[in-house]
Amino acid sequence: MSLDQELAGRTALVTGAGRGIGEAVVHALAARGARVLATDVSGNGLAPLAQAYDGQVASRTLDVTDSAAVETLVAETEAALGPLEIVVNVAGILRGSRVADLTDEDWAATFAVNTHGVFHVSRSVSRRMAERGSGSIVTVASNAAGIPRTGMAAYAASKAAAVMFTKCLGLEVASRGVRCNTVSPGSTLTDMQRGMWTAGDEEAASRRVVEGDPATYRTGIPLGRIADPSDIADAVAFLASDRARHITMHDLYVDGGATLRA
Repeated sequence: MSLDQELAGRTALVTGAGRGIGEAVVHALAARGARVLATDVSGNGLAPLAQAYDGQVASRTLDVTDSAAVETLVAETEAALGPLEIVVNVAGILRGSRVADLTDEDWAATFAVNTHGVFHVSRSVSRRMAERGSGSIVTVASNAAGIPRTGMAAYAASKAAAVMFTKCLGLEVASRGVRCNTVSPGSTLTDMQRGMWTAGDEEAASRRVVEGDPATYRTGIPLGRIADPSDIADAVAFLASDRARHITMHDLYVDGGATLRA
């Protein structure tokens, strides 16, 4: 089977699909034949996705921090579209601040989305997948989960928690035929990345990311470029496919070598 149809007949759920990496994941899965439910806390960006695929992609708003809403959506999706065989956790937020200035609200909000949201979605779908004896869950984390970053303690800690949670879940459901993996991107050209840059300084900011910043103890990117969302989405699609059928509890870094695989 060609790669452009390797996921044909499968149903997928993607969170955080309204833009950036989540949107790219929807395109990658749909291009490979999957039927996709694209979700996001905001409806902005979802309608064009659904329209682009003429019924192959459906959309729903979803707040992953609301466990009851997650459970309802998963149940309704399986009733309407059939068993979910692929689930991709992409929904995430970044509230950058040094620890001394980090507010309780920012800490809690970061974990509510990046960690609790992954738990809510993964718990709901893994129960069903385990009963059926198959399924693939992919969580998009961050290379910040594996290396300290100044001004990113909440984000890095929440992503590290999501990585370890996904590995533990993968261990628990492996015997039931369910695979759980993470993809950890580095700097990627998304609205989240651009939000860390000063307006009008994008070119210089991009260059600093590629070259590194000794003042913040940050290495550059050996491959010499910032990732495109499609680079991350292709890694997700691979882990969701049968080509990765013997891969579980794996954390795949897609960062151009930026962390020197620390």
